[in-house]
Amino acid sequence: MAHLGGPNARPRLAILGTRGVPAGHGGFETFAERLSIHLTVRGWDVTVYCQVDEGRQPSEDYWEGVKRVLVPAGRNDALGTMVFDAKATAHAARTDVLHLVLGYNTALLNALTRLRGRRLVMNMDGLEWKRSKWNAAERAWLRLNEVVGARVSHALVADHPEIARHLTRLRRADAIETIPYGADAVREASLGALDRLGLSPGGYYLTVARIEPENSLLEVVRAHRASGTNKRLVMLGRLDPAVNRYHALLREAASDACLFPGPIYEKEDVAALRYHAFAYVHGHTVGGTNPSLVEAMGAGNAVLAHENPFNRWVAGEGAIYFSDESALVAAMRRLEEEPGLRERMAAANRARHASAFTWAVVLGQYEAFLGRQWDLSREPRRQP
Repeated sequence: MAHLGGPNARPRLAILGTRGVPAGHGGFETFAERLSIHLTVRGWDVTVYCQVDEGRQPSEDYWEGVKRVLVPAGRNDALGTMVFDAKATAHAARTDVLHLVLGYNTALLNALTRLRGRRLVMNMDGLEWKRSKWNAAERAWLRLNEVVGARVSHALVADHPEIARHLTRLRRADAIETIPYGADAVREASLGALDRLGLSPGGYYLTVARIEPENSLLEVVRAHRASGTNKRLVMLGRLDPAVNRYHALLREAASDACLFPGPIYEKEDVAALRYHAFAYVHGHTVGGTNPSLVEAMGAGNAVLAHENPFNRWVAGEGAIYFSDESALVAAMRRLEEEPGLRERMAAANRARHASAFTWAVVLGQYEAFLGRQWDLSREPRRQP
């Protein structure tokens, strides 16, 4: 039964901070799609703000029962996204709904939401300001937004216990809810994507990541070459060695058995590549519950993961952990040589995924949490 939030009030939610629904690509867009449909079916009135290029004024339509506010940005680039965020935040602040903002990049704008007396919940995402790709000024800007977002929001969502602990430096623990990211289980998949790339089931390691130093991809390609494996390495992600020095180093270090197909946005193809992989290599060092890792677990992958508290909590016993290139070489060799190990790791990952990371579990947690926030929004003088 849907949460009603009072005898006459139908719960109303606005979702901001993404490009909108249906999801094109990206974890937050997928989450916005799944959450908006789930809550709509459960009796909520859900609005998702969506970025479009053309038009002069915001317009409205419906998709899968979800109300979409189509906000014209005028251009499809970073400046256009900033224009969209400003217009969407101002528009949403005029409506008496619970606001869920995905990410803290618009935190300074969201101060307007708070000033208008709307109840504001912010998913604080990961530690984006720690990424080395940002210069000092950009890091300072992101860090400022994190601090402002934590202060102006009535409640915060952390997708990982380590993120929640970090946020307690900015807010009291009782204002922070920990809810991870979700993923579907993959029990079967066609071979079409593999055929197009010249791959065979179980014949390759897979990574799915933005090609950045924080994701340890240079260490991965070097370890793959040094391991002497006869399995290929498939790296999904945008590669531009002509303009990016790190990408150039990656390409130079990769063996001929390393395949760079670029980003693949067809969900069925990515799921198939996960499902048929020999193992998934997860080199992420920054962030909370990473969608790629959760999706690999849902596909029943054995996982080789960078050693850090983020990955340890998510994958648990379903991964072999590495701290550097030599440790990853040892992990690859162990996985290929130890009988039954890959199957045991896959089973552990499926069990961990089923217990904590299915969409049914995650969306149920969000519904209960947002239901409490909706109740508080009906009592404007009560502040957390």
